[in-house]
Amino acid sequence: MRVSVWDTYVPREDGKVMHFDILVPDKMIDTDIIFEYGKKYLNTKLFGTGVLTSSECRFCHIQSAPPQVVNSISEKGYHIIEMENCS
Repeated sequence: MRVSVWDTYVPREDGKVMHFDILVPDKMIDTDIIFEYGKKYLNTKLFGTGVLTSSECRFCHIQSAPPQVVNSISEKGYHIIEMENCS
């Protein structure tokens, strides 16, 4: 499966910036849905975060997905890769 990678930077209330990628099927182009996936992920955090808009989340590239990502996308429609300040 090929996936689109959306590079995302969201400020936290403590001043740090979260960096994570939202991975979706490469055919998905509806940014409203992609941003909703990011917001759903942010709602799982115990600390406060800023908003997620097109300013914080941008298409980066397309790549092949490993099996664990394919499984996650099959289950919930997206996969998150945490990069920095996500916990």
